Amino acid sequence: MGDERYRILVEAVTDYAIYMLDPAGTISSWNRGAERFKGYTALEVLGTNFSRFYTDADRARGLPAFALGTAAREGRFESEGWRVRKDGTTFWASVVIDAIYGTDGEILGFAKITRDLSERREAENALRRSEERFRLLVQGVTDYAIYMLDRDGIISNWNQGAERIKGYTPDEIIGQHFSRFYTAEDREKGEPQRALDTAMREGKFEKEGWRVRKDGTPFWASVVIDVIKGDNGDVIGFAKVTRDMTERRRHEQALDEARQSLLQSQKTEAIGQLTGGVAHDFNNLLAAILGSLELIRKQATNEKVAALADNAIEGARRGISLTQRMLSFARRQELTPATVELPKLVSGMSELLQRSLGPLVSIETRFPLALDAARVDPHQLELALLNLTMNARDAMPGGGTIIIAARAEDISAGGRSNLAPGRYLCLSVSDVGEGMDEQTLARATEPFFTTKGVGKGTGLGLSMVHGMAEQSGGRFVLNSRSGQGTTAEIWLPAAMRLPTAEVLPDARSHPVDDTPQRSLLVLAVDDDALILMNTAALLEDLGHSVIEAASAMEALEVLDGGAKVDLVITDHAMPRMTGAQLAEIIRAKWPGLPIILATGYAELPTDQGQRLPRLSKPFWQVDLQRAVDAATG
Repeated sequence: MGDERYRILVEAVTDYAIYMLDPAGTISSWNRGAERFKGYTALEVLGTNFSRFYTDADRARGLPAFALGTAAREGRFESEGWRVRKDGTTFWASVVIDAIYGTDGEILGFAKITRDLSERREAENALRRSEERFRLLVQGVTDYAIYMLDRDGIISNWNQGAERIKGYTPDEIIGQHFSRFYTAEDREKGEPQRALDTAMREGKFEKEGWRVRKDGTPFWASVVIDVIKGDNGDVIGFAKVTRDMTERRRHEQALDEARQSLLQSQKTEAIGQLTGGVAHDFNNLLAAILGSLELIRKQATNEKVAALADNAIEGARRGISLTQRMLSFARRQELTPATVELPKLVSGMSELLQRSLGPLVSIETRFPLALDAARVDPHQLELALLNLTMNARDAMPGGGTIIIAARAEDISAGGRSNLAPGRYLCLSVSDVGEGMDEQTLARATEPFFTTKGVGKGTGLGLSMVHGMAEQSGGRFVLNSRSGQGTTAEIWLPAAMRLPTAEVLPDARSHPVDDTPQRSLLVLAVDDDALILMNTAALLEDLGHSVIEAASAMEALEVLDGGAKVDLVITDHAMPRMTGAQLAEIIRAKWPGLPIILATGYAELPTDQGQRLPRLSKPFWQVDLQRAVDAATG
């Protein structure tokens, strides 16, 4: 009864082929699993040799007989291999052959169990193929360094990207600790171990920082370290991916610098607009103060009153100097460009410079024998040179030598300091003083920035030089290092060889000509009552008659009324109708009437305005007299 149950059990199994062989390998039993795997019914296969299930190649090698011989000798044979179904298709089989012994130890036959492992083998093969493809993929990646670390950080493999980025071949680096890629400072701080500890604790570590190649050069790296765990959850190592981000970081830094430059430019432009507006209003105030003080000084008979007037005039003069700096920074200063021989200009200033710099400082000039002339306003260049030499003196409290030099240079497109292509003159002032660190140098030309003590500098000196150079079509460049002195360069466009510009005399040393002049009827136009009264008073003091107009419309009403005016002096910046627009109307209706345009701004929007005689605010009485004489002479 027990044997029958066993037989029924074996017959019912369908996942295994279970059958019996006699000592010669003839099949003597056949279950349902065998029929399902191999495709034969019991009637088709009983009495035949089991070798029919082997491939021709295995039969030729004698594998069936070898299997039975091994089982007879050792009691068991086990292997995997290809087997053949009835329809000729093959499948991968797991085979176990056990010897069956009689009571006397004689072999009665064999029990053979076969399992179809085709699907498992295919899955394993697919996994191996996938792993191989992944290995080839990882090995073929050249933009990323991808490699494995054991638990202690020892490198266990190495891809082409790692070799390209870090410079080591696999033979040189496998078995070494990954900390060798870190800088000495990072190793001293324990960064490599901290990275592994973080990955162990959090499952991942990610950071950017400096790493070192085989040749010792640093590169900026993006690093990711992932923990690798075994089937039981234990950490067996780490996967490390590194990317060289040096170029990206360089581009990002360049972009940041460009953004900062743009922000600085916008800030400077905004300050320039504000400064220009303030300077314009300040000009008007100074014009009124200066004119009134001049008249008071002329009429003062009391020495004390005269001294006070002189003192006030000197204060106004300082105010004019500050206003000029502000306008120059805002690029709204009135410039009169001319052809200037730089050696002659510097030579003409030598006595003034030496007197201003003091006995502890000496001046050395270096000019080539042949040098192009520059196109620049000589007065403003003199002021710029005086500013730069005074700064150089202040940088050498113990004294020293200031070198003033010049050279010509042809600039190509995209060349130095973004200058337009062409020929330029570089006028430089060098000292051997304290120099500037990077932070100070970066801010040196900012408006109102100064390293001098409170009350010792306006912070507009270098800004004025910068504005003058830019407005002249050139550039201002500062080169300095802490402890190694400073060189300031003014780049100016070269001019054609023309007669050297005449430098106008200073109004302080050339008083008003008291010779009686022809008395004129002058129409003075200004929307500022203080300026209008001041201009009228100065003109009347010169012996002229004045009609005052507070606007351009009021001036036109005077002219339309038939007044026999000899000259019109008009402010430019007036509401509703500017002085230049008023001049256009006057030229059209009264073409022979002389006009002088008084302005503190460099920009005049119309061609008509550019062609008009100009009187720069604030002006001395002598400036007014010269302008009147020039316009009516």
